Amino acid sequence: MTTSAPESEDLARTEPAIVAAATPSANFRLRIASEILALAYISIIAATANLTGAFYVMFPELGALAYDVLTRPRGRWCNAPVHLATTPALTGVIGIVITRSLPYGLPSIAATVAGALVVMLGLGSPIAPSISAGLLPLTVDVESWWYPPGVLFGSVLLTGISVLWKPFLLSRGYRAIPNDEGSHPHSLVAHPRALDWIVSLFGFVAVAAGAAYLTGHRFVLFPPLVVIGYEMMRHPSQCPWAHRAARLPMVCFIAAVAGLLFHHLVGVNPLGAALSMACGIGAMRALDVHLPPALAVALLPMVMDTPTVAYPVAVAFGTTLLALWFAAFRWFLLRHAPAH
Repeated sequence: MTTSAPESEDLARTEPAIVAAATPSANFRLRIASEILALAYISIIAATANLTGAFYVMFPELGALAYDVLTRPRGRWCNAPVHLATTPALTGVIGIVITRSLPYGLPSIAATVAGALVVMLGLGSPIAPSISAGLLPLTVDVESWWYPPGVLFGSVLLTGISVLWKPFLLSRGYRAIPNDEGSHPHSLVAHPRALDWIVSLFGFVAVAAGAAYLTGHRFVLFPPLVVIGYEMMRHPSQCPWAHRAARLPMVCFIAAVAGLLFHHLVGVNPLGAALSMACGIGAMRALDVHLPPALAVALLPMVMDTPTVAYPVAVAFGTTLLALWFAAFRWFLLRHAPAH
């Protein structure tokens, strides 16, 4: 099994010569341009899904990936273009296999998450939304073998765009917000032991799956929620939303409401997808949390059969569970942190 690339990339090999940082106004304009490009990309994906009838192309986590990759050119996801292009499709295959073999429930959920983690860790891939690519078919009952190629199309297209956009931003001294590289002072342990974060992640999955079963709402454990939890528990010092976990329920709830609203008012089309994603971006800005998976939450109604008001309620419940679980995980890390 190969190991992941270091958190801090060797920028000398991946970036053009260091240039002076852009002025605040120029940096702001570059950020807006990056967000517009991400919205244009998701509109193209939605248009492709509509024109071809291949709704599998509309993988919601593509919105999260596009936003992070195009606005954070030094981020871990952007600095792994081969994995960005391929890992979601590989875990999508696992999702289809399990969905066709097992009914929805804790065993199938755990098997899907475990399979996605084996692929990611085995390949050294940092593309956490790949977990959602595996879990989505199980959650929405997709059994078609066209799903993995649809995901592959979107991820390859995004990779091509990011490869062209990244040097453009860096050559103009763009600096992402939040900082692409630095850790957050409120984190307790930079690199938790593998046993700690794996047990914590699967413990949360079991609790959330149980809550989904008891409430009758699968979207208590909506696929991006596992992505959010994975990044928080495995990378507490690098995850840009881990130090503001209390704000996660509100950001995701607003994104879910926006997605539901535009699904009903505008429909499943490029405009509806772009407006839903734009509201998710607005929620992140308003609450000052860099949480790209919230954009997948906004886009999920586009791949649901009949989304209702129960969807944002389930999302709020699931993210509240995660925020509480992560608080307990941080307490555990603090209690068992090695003495210095």
